[in-house]
Amino acid sequence: MKFVHIADMHFDSPFVNLSDKDGLGDLRRLEQRKAFKKVIEYIKENDIKFLFISGDLYEQKYIKKSTIEYINNLFKEIPETKIFIAPGNHDPYVKNSYYNKFNWNENVKIFNSNIEKVELEDVNIYGFGFDDFYCKKSGIEDIEIDDKNKLNILVIHGSLDGGTLENSEYNPLSRKMLKEKEFDYVALGHIHKIDYNQEENQNIVYPGSTVSLGFDELGPHGMIVGNLEKDKLQLEFVPLDETEFKLQDVDVTEMNSKEELIEKINEFEFAENNLIEIILAGKRNFEIDKYELYKLISNDKVIKIKNKTKINYDLEELANDTTLKGLFAKEMLQRLSDKNLSEEDKEILEKAVEIGLEALE
Repeated sequence: MKFVHIADMHFDSPFVNLSDKDGLGDLRRLEQRKAFKKVIEYIKENDIKFLFISGDLYEQKYIKKSTIEYINNLFKEIPETKIFIAPGNHDPYVKNSYYNKFNWNENVKIFNSNIEKVELEDVNIYGFGFDDFYCKKSGIEDIEIDDKNKLNILVIHGSLDGGTLENSEYNPLSRKMLKEKEFDYVALGHIHKIDYNQEENQNIVYPGSTVSLGFDELGPHGMIVGNLEKDKLQLEFVPLDETEFKLQDVDVTEMNSKEELIEKINEFEFAENNLIEIILAGKRNFEIDKYELYKLISNDKVIKIKNKTKINYDLEELANDTTLKGLFAKEMLQRLSDKNLSEEDKEILEKAVEIGLEALE
């Protein structure tokens, strides 16, 4: 059987952290639609019979009815394809969700928090959906596969082998447990980084977010295309997102003015499909106001600037001064020399030194 597996589309995401420039959110929402349409076109052109959507198809807090209608109209274009949706923590199956109150096309199956098995001729599809924005336990460990001669597939949203407290809030799942269940394929969602070829014959798969939501999701984004037979699985990653987010480091240590910095940034040449976050690093010899930089930078690929520079100072030299700045430097130098100081406290003190010295200029 041939299938397409996607997750974490996040339709109608506000993209509030994407850029400090206006309008990028609107563009990315249009690009979400473009990528999703590519999924449907691929299914039509390649006669794909199954589409698995493993959660966070949309943003419950922001989704518009017109977007739901757009999605469903595309589903109508592939009537012979069976579509299975497992709601996640951003699109849970709650009382007022469109999963619950919208009349979806007849080829769409939406799972809820009652684990369900859909029996087809050659395959059984198991699924679970969030019924809240958090889920500490789905009960998947209680599933017993009763017909191992058929293909058995699980569609679910959750955190795989996550050890943090945060991961425990989003349906924690054990890879070991899932393997013991002997599913032929586990279509996961939630983690936005693709994970499908880390081990031989890997069948517990994250396709990653279908389009990148920002600079914490670098690299290509798209869908998994699979061909599954009993004891044989072929997987291919197909890129869909035409925009790629990239980071560009800029060391300001040897620069003496904002003009030098602006010239440096404007000299960079980036690919047409790139969106860039500039990471400013090193010790600065001049004040940096990133909002002023945005007005002066002509490189339109730069949409975000992160200032990680530190003020250029010699604390030991300053501590010899008899001025107020010298007294402040001496006091902070003593505190920073404490051998019992944690890394976190040291970072806080170093930031305090910067703020203090700037205030005393």
